[in-house]
Amino acid sequence: MKRLSIIIPTLDEAPRIVATLESLRDLRCRGHDIIVADGGSSDATVVLARGAADRVVISNTGRAEQMNAGARAASGDVLLFLHADTCLPDNADHLVLQGLAAGESVWGRFDVRIAGAHRMLRLVEAMMNLRSRLSGICTGDQCIFVRRDAFEAIGGFPCQELMEDIAISVRLRRLSAPLCLRQRCLTSARRWESGGALPTIALMWWLRLQYAFGAAPAKLARDYARRRH
Repeated sequence: MKRLSIIIPTLDEAPRIVATLESLRDLRCRGHDIIVADGGSSDATVVLARGAADRVVISNTGRAEQMNAGARAASGDVLLFLHADTCLPDNADHLVLQGLAAGESVWGRFDVRIAGAHRMLRLVEAMMNLRSRLSGICTGDQCIFVRRDAFEAIGGFPCQELMEDIAISVRLRRLSAPLCLRQRCLTSARRWESGGALPTIALMWWLRLQYAFGAAPAKLARDYARRRH
């Protein structure tokens, strides 16, 4: 069977990295590669990760650069990019590898479920999944996966400070439509809980609209950071 390399970008994720890596133990036992790509954490993330990942690589801060660094260290046939606050569905390796082998897609993602009981979160996740299925644009929360040769062919993630998931979706969409798996990964609601569900939805839509009209990712990253604090 082909192998996955699961790449987790981290920055100060000590409170959750152990649980995330523990959730991947079965995949690691089945021979898949677990790589943590750290962007210069000031907490114990790196120390904790070294005990439960195959490799920990250090790169410049920035999710795109970190994921590219993790991809360079990977040995798997398929790269899967997993946020540190997200858990994959059961048998994710079989779902990804069999799904890619069965069709013409060279990349894809899972549907997402957001942890938390707030009813607004059900609407958010439903809209994320539907928008992605209709547009072929996938978000990092949905655990993007891609054949290694396709990732290398498009030059990996563009090194930008925000919207790197949208940018790589556009690149990969030129190779094939995404494989949209209906099984759900579970992602943390911390973004919506800390900023409020409705304000966070409005902020993300506003940033995406600006990006679509050509706003620089560096400016959007500054706007995002300012409004989140």
